Amino acid sequence: MRFLLQFYQQLQALRYAVEEINRSSDILPNATLGFYAYDSCAAMRNELQGTLWMLTGLSQEIPNYCCRESPPLSAIIGHSKSSFSMLMAHILGLYRFPQLTHYIKNVRVKLRNGRQVFFHKDGNPPAVYDIINLQPESNGTLKQVKVGSYDTLNSSGEIFSLDTSSVWWATSNAEIPLSVCSQSCPVGFKKVAKKGEPVCCFQCVPCSQGEISNQTDAIECWSCPWDMWPNSARDRCIVKPIEFLSYEDPLGIILAATSTLSSMVPISVFRLFIHYKSTPIVRANNYSVSCILLVSLSFCFLCALAFIGYPQPENCLLRQAAFGLVFTLCVSCILAKTVIVVFAFMATKPGSSLKKWTTPRVPYMIITICTFIQLTLCIFWLSISPPFPQYNIEAKPGIIVVECNENSPFAFWCMLGYLGLLATVSFTVAFLARRLPDNFNEAKLITFSMLAFLSVWVYFIPASLSAQGKYTVAMEIFAILTSSWALVFCMFLPKCFIILFRPDMNSRDNLMGKDRSSR
Repeated sequence: MRFLLQFYQQLQALRYAVEEINRSSDILPNATLGFYAYDSCAAMRNELQGTLWMLTGLSQEIPNYCCRESPPLSAIIGHSKSSFSMLMAHILGLYRFPQLTHYIKNVRVKLRNGRQVFFHKDGNPPAVYDIINLQPESNGTLKQVKVGSYDTLNSSGEIFSLDTSSVWWATSNAEIPLSVCSQSCPVGFKKVAKKGEPVCCFQCVPCSQGEISNQTDAIECWSCPWDMWPNSARDRCIVKPIEFLSYEDPLGIILAATSTLSSMVPISVFRLFIHYKSTPIVRANNYSVSCILLVSLSFCFLCALAFIGYPQPENCLLRQAAFGLVFTLCVSCILAKTVIVVFAFMATKPGSSLKKWTTPRVPYMIITICTFIQLTLCIFWLSISPPFPQYNIEAKPGIIVVECNENSPFAFWCMLGYLGLLATVSFTVAFLARRLPDNFNEAKLITFSMLAFLSVWVYFIPASLSAQGKYTVAMEIFAILTSSWALVFCMFLPKCFIILFRPDMNSRDNLMGKDRSSR
């Protein structure tokens, strides 16, 4: 059992109304009202018991017996719940005692000041309150000062009114205290409720990456469009910058200049070979294939330029294919030189059937077949699933990376894998033929060049996967330039050194002498 203040207030209101009616000579003259109050404690049994007590006038429940002499019982105010009132109505109806609970809900009384008194369907009168503020006086006592009102019957429609200038605030600075336990969240933040605390208590959490809030005390943040990004305050969206390896970029300038200048080195060696084409060291190493190799190396350096600049559809379509074809041509030339060295030595043995494979057409057949296979792979790739430019917004937050999508990773790795296969075969054959006589031997140079070539591209794969944005393209250009330089240095630097600085070694007698000493 617990005490409910609401019901106690209703009882006091009834008592006050009865006393006011009795004191007034105008409302019910020559009549005095009284009342009995019974607490049912919201129980059916107590409700029935109280009803019989009122009918009999005793503290015993005796049906059809009334010991009440005076004053007479006029009416009964029933329970607010219909289930209890219906029980009372069945008993009171037998003795014709009315219940006022349902009747009074339909009563509307107009007072002299023009205001009306009535009850809502739940039995409660309209809410009319004075707002009182306790203010200290000079003698230390507190006085009640009306500072506002709450009146649902106000004819002007202003239900709540408060004179804030008349309110005395019991704070250190006499200012209005905060009614929340958290400070207001600024722009760029959102409110998040604290677990286990009232809803008015919250914490300010910064908007997540890619989101903004442009008002205080925001409940949620809003995502920016795909081509925009929050500013530093995260209160508005700004256009994302576009990133690609351009010719205006310092890194792009360095790589473009390196590519252009490097392409001149094979051309210079090519001119040197033309000038000294009648010398033994040039003629002994298949002059025609060496010239094709030098031209292809020059194109290897130049193909790096296709990776610099804004990725246009035609650039994306051709740059990987051009890279694969020129490098395949280059490695095919090295493979042809390696095979010819082996065939030439094996054909010198008595009864060898390899003499027919030492004709000048054999290296061109090897170069043509190997390059044609790569060309076929590239044609299938570009026909079925061609590369295309795309905007990548996932690589780097806040930046749109314009890049070429290879579209078919399988085709790209097939092209690169075929190139690696040719290099591996060349390396294996050259390594096995490294002990052939020196006057036929270019195998040692090929071994070192293919080892350097394969090493560069093996290191390129994990490096490119870890790089992002324009640095991925820069890593591929660096691998192209480095592997091309490895072939130039390992294949042609020793020959150029002999031609320019040791002409005494560039003679047939010297080569034949080495041959005899090796035997």
